[in-house]
Amino acid sequence: MAALVVLAAVLGTLLVTLGPDRSGSSDAAGVAVAAGAVVTTAPPTTAPAATASAATSAKVPTATTAKGAPTTATTTTVDPGTLPQTDEKPTATGAEFDAHVDALWQAIVRDDPSLALPFFFPESAYLQVKDIQDPAGDYQSRLIANYGQDIHALHAQLGDAASRAQLTGMSVPNDQAQWITPGTEYNKGSYWRVYGSTLNYTVDGQARSFPVTSLISWRGQWYVVHLGEVR
Repeated sequence: MAALVVLAAVLGTLLVTLGPDRSGSSDAAGVAVAAGAVVTTAPPTTAPAATASAATSAKVPTATTAKGAPTTATTTTVDPGTLPQTDEKPTATGAEFDAHVDALWQAIVRDDPSLALPFFFPESAYLQVKDIQDPAGDYQSRLIANYGQDIHALHAQLGDAASRAQLTGMSVPNDQAQWITPGTEYNKGSYWRVYGSTLNYTVDGQARSFPVTSLISWRGQWYVVHLGEVR
């Protein structure tokens, strides 16, 4: 019996001693668990990798010129009269001749001499050709003035048929053309000259024509110098 009492006393002492240690250990474990929870659930302090990547890979648009973009071309037209004469004989064919004939026809139909100026002998060429005191004055006051008067007269001949008239072409007797040399007709230059051309058209299916008195050449092209009679 005495032995049992002694054993009970020892166990009681041990229980009292271990109680605080167990309690302390439990509190430490709780703090450790709480600390661990804070660490593992705290949000990251750095930006997500995807966001950083997007920021660094963004491109700033720059102004560029499109490859093959159209550019503005500058066309320079050379006055043929500023170029030297050639002895090439005109053929009364080709795109330029046809365009000139059409310009004359439109001038007659519309009663507007300015439309026919491309088909008239260039003033700059006239200055090279003529050996007279005032070729520029003669060109404007006589040749161009007469040209305008002749166009007005032909328009008047058309009358109310102007709206129905249709151009069919221009006949030029090329086989009758002559090469005019310096010293003839107050010239210091040369050119081909032909008389007796006609501007052909129809009105309501009937063929008609206007006479074109004189054509002279410059660099292989025919130009009008006298539409009506020479004066």
